[in-house]
Amino acid sequence: MAATEEVTHTPERKKDFIREIIAEDFESGKHRHIVTRFPPEPNGYLHIGHAKAFCLNFSLPEEFPGGAEHASRCHLRMDDTNPAKEDVQYVESIQEDIRWMGFDWGEDLYFSSDYYAKLYAFAVELIGKGLAYVDSLSSEEIRATKGSDKEPGSESPFRSRPIEESLDLFARMRAGEFEEGAHVLRARIDMAHPNFHMRDPVIYRILKTEHHRTGSVWPIYPLYDFAHPLSDALEGVTHSLCSLEFENHRPLYDWCVASTSVPNSPRQIEFARLNLTYTVMSKRKLLRLVEEGHVSGWDDPRMPTLSGMRRLGCTPAALRNFIAKVGLTKTNSITDLALLEHCVREDLNATSPRVMAVLDPLKVTLTNFPEGKEEMMACVNNPGDAEAGTREVPFARTLFIEREDFMEEAPRKFFRLKPDKEVRLLNAYVIRCDEVVKDGEGKVVELLCSYDPETLGANPSDGRKVKGVLHWVSGKHARDIEVRLYDRLFRDEQPEASGDDFVANLNPESLQVVTAKAEPSVAEEWWQPGARIQFSRMGYFCADLASTAEAPVFNRTATLKDGWSQGKRPG
Repeated sequence: MAATEEVTHTPERKKDFIREIIAEDFESGKHRHIVTRFPPEPNGYLHIGHAKAFCLNFSLPEEFPGGAEHASRCHLRMDDTNPAKEDVQYVESIQEDIRWMGFDWGEDLYFSSDYYAKLYAFAVELIGKGLAYVDSLSSEEIRATKGSDKEPGSESPFRSRPIEESLDLFARMRAGEFEEGAHVLRARIDMAHPNFHMRDPVIYRILKTEHHRTGSVWPIYPLYDFAHPLSDALEGVTHSLCSLEFENHRPLYDWCVASTSVPNSPRQIEFARLNLTYTVMSKRKLLRLVEEGHVSGWDDPRMPTLSGMRRLGCTPAALRNFIAKVGLTKTNSITDLALLEHCVREDLNATSPRVMAVLDPLKVTLTNFPEGKEEMMACVNNPGDAEAGTREVPFARTLFIEREDFMEEAPRKFFRLKPDKEVRLLNAYVIRCDEVVKDGEGKVVELLCSYDPETLGANPSDGRKVKGVLHWVSGKHARDIEVRLYDRLFRDEQPEASGDDFVANLNPESLQVVTAKAEPSVAEEWWQPGARIQFSRMGYFCADLASTAEAPVFNRTATLKDGWSQGKRPG
């Protein structure tokens, strides 16, 4: 599947508080250009929540371009300060996902590890100013001295360690003399501060783990709250945009910038993260789903990861339109997954060719259609796109229709096929059910029908009213295809409310695999991985990564209608 797709439609962006702030900065002359950044930690695959963040960060320089000499830009920076959980595969997948969504960082790809030497120097600077000290308490002891909401923390006995001693110990930490946990470097701020993040936070720890870029050169690593603001400042970032969970971290962000000799003072602004019903967004929980085998991998089509949604068949245009509709706020909320599904349907409806496939086949024999005769029916590829053209579909004596399109004892308003009643076959003839054939257990195995040869094309002029229209495939020409019917991964609207028990909310019917019958063009033309089509009357589908010409495999991207909001799960 192609990693990059052309996004032909840029959604209309709503005015929001962040864009108002940036507009004021331009009008006041505070900035002649802006620099934003998207700083993911390469410890997992990006999900739709990350897409909201990077769509914002990459879109703003387009909207506020600056001048020729001072062009706005967005950096992609890998926050690779925790080698125990990071991997090159995540670095590569992050870049692939961002490009697939239609964005590019040009030459501005950075890593926090690019700044390890400078970050170390800033830490030494803080020690020299008396603003940091080497603490020899264990992590458990440090946690025990943090205090509570009602009580201040207690100072470490090493807080008064002489500057020279801390400098010596920190240099020896850098040299790899000590084992993990022996010492940490803490900022000296205020153990009575109402914000826990300001109570002498740890800013460096010993970690003797191989780094995917720097190898074993560094036995110590900076913590996120130290590396992040200083990396922003070193890169000339003007607006550091992050989710609301980092609002309490902002005082520490500002303290790190103000307390060191960095060349720039970024402004941190927080916005509400994206939360979706029937979805978990925590990387830790997504990793658990993968590791415990609840899904087939990070790119399982039921996952909210961009690689999973790409494999499911979602388009970049649909996702960007969804993100634009959600907008930016300062208050956390939960967005109904139905809105995302609506945006996907809206885009696929306009762009997907229509083909016919029968997911639960029921055999139909046209008893008055000559044996051995074949006809070619002209079918429109997309009724909404005049340039999509037509294709020819073979028609023969034996056909397959959906089993649910027949009912032996049907209610009055059942307008599909039933005994002694007529329906129209899509782009073909009107047929009538004359006889029902059952097996020894009473299951319907075949319908014997007759067709009216005068009804091809326009509706008949003899006064008959035929309301039902069914899709079909020729039994002689049908190709077997594997169809994976994906549904929502969780049964409950808010699975994360269950904490670590969230796996108990998994939907056991989130994947059903069937062997379907498809018209020949599906296997001949649309089997290529990533091809998106609509199976007429059944929904939108995408050829899976495992699809081949010999064994086509299709994933259901979305049903034609939202069955969940109507109290009926898609099946």
